[in-house]
Amino acid sequence: MCGRLSQYHGIHDFVDALSMPGALANEVGEQPLARFNVAPSTNVAVITPTQVRWLRWGWRPQWAHDRAPPINARVEKVAHSPFFRAIWGQRLLVPVDGWFEWVDEGEAKKQPYYIRRRDGLPAFCAGIGQWRMAEDDGFVIVTADSVGGMVDIHDRRPVVFAPELARDWLNPACDKAQAEQMLVNLGEPAEAFAWYRVDKAVGNVRNQGAGLIQPQP
Repeated sequence: MCGRLSQYHGIHDFVDALSMPGALANEVGEQPLARFNVAPSTNVAVITPTQVRWLRWGWRPQWAHDRAPPINARVEKVAHSPFFRAIWGQRLLVPVDGWFEWVDEGEAKKQPYYIRRRDGLPAFCAGIGQWRMAEDDGFVIVTADSVGGMVDIHDRRPVVFAPELARDWLNPACDKAQAEQMLVNLGEPAEAFAWYRVDKAVGNVRNQGAGLIQPQP
């Protein structure tokens, strides 16, 4: 996963698709997010077990300040990595309309592709993070191998859950062993997604607008 996503629907659209049984505190607001080109190290709307809030994309433990905060965590290692030990039990969802990947097609600049759910629903990406109102708060998205249909776009992709499994991911009653098995075995397959070429303007993080996610020949 190259590290660029879109969140342009309103948070209520994401929460409605999730069908959470209880009310969530909303710190994001009711207006459409209208963010078509979201970059790492910026604030992203995330869903925790009790609230919807802004949280910085990227996290590192306090003892790792000699390196940049990673934005993703590999599913093969995240449950047992000392690096992520402090936040492994702190699960969240990153609801997105889609995300971008760049492919080398032999031109001077790589060609961006936009990836979204084929059924048009939001993609609920599995994440872990820290949200204690501290300077080092942040989150990472858990990624899996793309083998199975998406390898022609990129070798990694976010672990995306169907709504019912996304609710289980947030449920505090789901223990760490169950959470690991969900990541490894229950993410949506490549067949659940569609992807297409988009304008190379998305490569500049300052560019925004719906034109960035329109199909290109």
